Amino acid sequence: MMNTHPPCTVLVVDDSAVVRESMSLLLTRSGHFRVISARDPIVAAERLRVVRPDVILLDLEMPRQDGLSFLRQVMASGDPLPVVVLSALTGAGTDAALTALEEGAVDVITKPRLDVKGFLEDSVILISDALRAAASVRAPRARTPILPSARLSAGAVLPAARLLAVTTDKLVAVGASTGGTEALRRFLTALPPSAPGIVVVQHMPERFTRAFAARLDAECAVTVREAAHLDSVIPGRVLVAPGNRQTRVRRSGANYIVEVVEGPLVSRHRPSVDVLFRSVAESAGANAAGVIMTGMGDDGAAGLLEMHHAGALSLAQDEASCVVFGMPKEAIRRGAVDEVVALDALAARVMAWAGRPVSPSPPGGTAPPSRPR
Repeated sequence: MMNTHPPCTVLVVDDSAVVRESMSLLLTRSGHFRVISARDPIVAAERLRVVRPDVILLDLEMPRQDGLSFLRQVMASGDPLPVVVLSALTGAGTDAALTALEEGAVDVITKPRLDVKGFLEDSVILISDALRAAASVRAPRARTPILPSARLSAGAVLPAARLLAVTTDKLVAVGASTGGTEALRRFLTALPPSAPGIVVVQHMPERFTRAFAARLDAECAVTVREAAHLDSVIPGRVLVAPGNRQTRVRRSGANYIVEVVEGPLVSRHRPSVDVLFRSVAESAGANAAGVIMTGMGDDGAAGLLEMHHAGALSLAQDEASCVVFGMPKEAIRRGAVDEVVALDALAARVMAWAGRPVSPSPPGGTAPPSRPR
């Protein structure tokens, strides 16, 4: 069938001639993309004065100016563009990739330092999907600072002994994809230490999830860490599903635990939101809440419907606050969603459901209770 849609214009910014030439050949061959290129951010800025691409494919390590500095310039402009980072990341580079996501990049793809051409040929579908997803997003938003006075306080905090007694009462499962790193940050930083146990699937490569969880942990009143096999789900703790593994919740006596296992792709993802949500429907039923956030595609829609049928509260992030409304929209279309909620109201809604109402912290108020570890 002939493609009737105009091609997506991609600006490839990379100092490697191999990357620029390979991307131009591989992407234009499909007929869905038009590629322009620049060897560094200085040249890219000149290109942007002449043409406005639909999406930028950006390296981070380049001469004359690094990719992160260029990304900040793009995001700070009056008319920002969606950016996908394609970079060879090892060790400290993972931290740079997380910074890129926080600074407004829609997605990050890791390229190897050796046999880059072979990698690009093997990964052209993945890269094409990421570029199409990025090109469809809303204008990127500046990172919103979280001030201590804007966080929700613990309200009527339950004593520690009481918290231990209710560890199996409430459980929250959250799924997110494109745009989810910032959405999760805003949601989780608004939660008090008395929040129910939370398990999160964010579509992210395996080398990123631990560093992502550590970054969230530094900002949140709740404890955030990458999930390990047989970790307990307890109040005040957020477990982030590791990349390239499937994460399920199951009941073990009076407790909830997570199973982190090898497994096939489900809904084209590993970890998959559907896998998490289905396991929560089976293990927690009406004692659970499911939250589906910004992201492209339909991962999580079927699982959230199962949670809904099991009596769980099912929430979807609203379109206005989503970077990509695909996952919430599909869940709504299938009748899986009880309520559509703005991103900045999700934390309060979850806490109200959990029976632990909260109120904004007063200026100069007391510090929140210590977090469970």
